[in-house]
Amino acid sequence: MVDVAPPPDECTDGFPAESQLWLLAGMAIGRVSAPGLRTIRTSTHIRRDPTDHWVLTIGLGATTQVACNGDVHSVPIRVPFVTSLAETCESVRGRDDRLHLYIARDRFVALSRILDRVRGPLVGPLGMLLADYLELLVRALPRLSEADLLKISGAVSTMLASCIDASVLQEGSAATQIGHTLRERVRQVVRSRLQSSSLGPASICRAVGISRSGLYRLMQGEGGVARYIQSQRLQACYAALCDLENTQTINAIAEAHGFPDPSSFNRAFRQRYSLTPGDVRAAAQAEVVLVTAGNASPTEDLVTMRDYLRSL
Repeated sequence: MVDVAPPPDECTDGFPAESQLWLLAGMAIGRVSAPGLRTIRTSTHIRRDPTDHWVLTIGLGATTQVACNGDVHSVPIRVPFVTSLAETCESVRGRDDRLHLYIARDRFVALSRILDRVRGPLVGPLGMLLADYLELLVRALPRLSEADLLKISGAVSTMLASCIDASVLQEGSAATQIGHTLRERVRQVVRSRLQSSSLGPASICRAVGISRSGLYRLMQGEGGVARYIQSQRLQACYAALCDLENTQTINAIAEAHGFPDPSSFNRAFRQRYSLTPGDVRAAAQAEVVLVTAGNASPTEDLVTMRDYLRSL
């Protein structure tokens, strides 16, 4: 999911750390205790695993320097910070206990629109209240049954939305808010129909309820409708090629994601990633040899952090 290293001024071959994770319905809450770290999520990580959950992080004992998509923040202790796994991000912090709330974007669409508006630090009394709430919740989680864990996602979602400063939500015009909503609906339609040969401007317009000209204006920032669809399809193919449980041939993967012509797929894939599909599959297979030597039994369904997040 990320690369983890000591801060730039430190050098070590390893460090002791503890990570706990509780799975809720469409959410996961984690607590990590570790020394000073530098974590990086790059475009390579995003291409290999297009999980785009929202992440709300709270540092309980150290200030964090965070750089996301060109914006740099110094986040004080106990101030929640909102990022997305769909974006590149780098953070540097000292020794700390941290809370992480992972929110599946597709399971909480209304909340996702709110988080899209307020990504970054949630400063002020309501942000502090949210930090207190999540810390108390983490203390209670070990005592809850599995059935109880599956019931509390709604309450957490409501608390999160309630604690976001209303003045932030009121910024911008109604047209801007409508634009956010429509783009989210377009994203949902495209992702759900990547394997459909009929996916295109006409089918998106029908599903979203928008005119063709309105759709083109809406997706102008993404390079256009066709480019956005191709980008999402290539990203899905990249993830499938990295999935060692996927035994389909490269051509079958391409065809299943809207690329019936192998030569056109190879050309588009190489143009996007500067690699061939075969390069990506071979690299994934080689990495598994290195990574899984000490893994738990293959009969366990959830082994890595990526497995847990994909299960939300």
